[in-house]
This record gives sequence, C-alpha cells and structure tokens, in this order.
Amino acid sequence: MCVKMRKSKLECYEEILGALVKKPLTIDNIAYETGMECTVLKQRLDFLMKNGLVEERVSGKKTAYGITERGLAVYRTLSFQKYLEKVANTIRTMDEAIHVIPLIEDNENSESENY
Repeated sequence: MCVKMRKSKLECYEEILGALVKKPLTIDNIAYETGMECTVLKQRLDFLMKNGLVEERVSGKKTAYGITERGLAVYRTLSFQKYLEKVANTIRTMDEAIHVIPLIEDNENSESENY
C-alpha cells in the first residue's frame, strides 16, 4: 500500500507555478496537472495572485491563470535551490563513500589473509 505524503504549502505553490510556466491554464487544468482539489487550489492561487506571482486572464467566459515575471523568477529560484540540494546530497554521499571504501578494502584483505 502506498501512502501519499501531504504537500507543504510551498510545494503546492511551486507545483502551481511549474504548471503555469509553459502557458496559462484554467483552474481545472491546473488541478489536473498538480493533483490538487479545486478548493485548495483556489486558496493557493489567491495567495499567489495577492503576491504578484500569478495573474488572472479573463477571455469571454473563460478564466485562465498565468505566471508573471515575478512568479517566473521565484519558480526559477526554487528550482535552482532544489538542484543545489541534490548536488549537496550527492557530494555528501560521495564523501561518505570515500571514507567507507578503505574500510571495506581493509576488511577484504584481512579476510583473504585468513584463507
């Protein structure tokens, strides 16, 4: 059984911005792209609009939401931060491996001497 962890608000905001990077979308399209319920999504969109990251674009009876230049800058910053965290984790893992490899080699050498 797979347990889905609840997303933080920041993760939700980032997902919404990511969905809007390519083109403006309706609330239904954003909900589909992000897997969010429309009521929660509307709250997150309201916050993003109040902070100038997303704007409403009304065309006839249809309302679409588009990312602003400020929103794009925030999205890129969040994406870059994630990238840096991955790099840092990789470096940490490699550093740990460098310390473990000599121990494994020593252990293998001592075992082969016993035979």
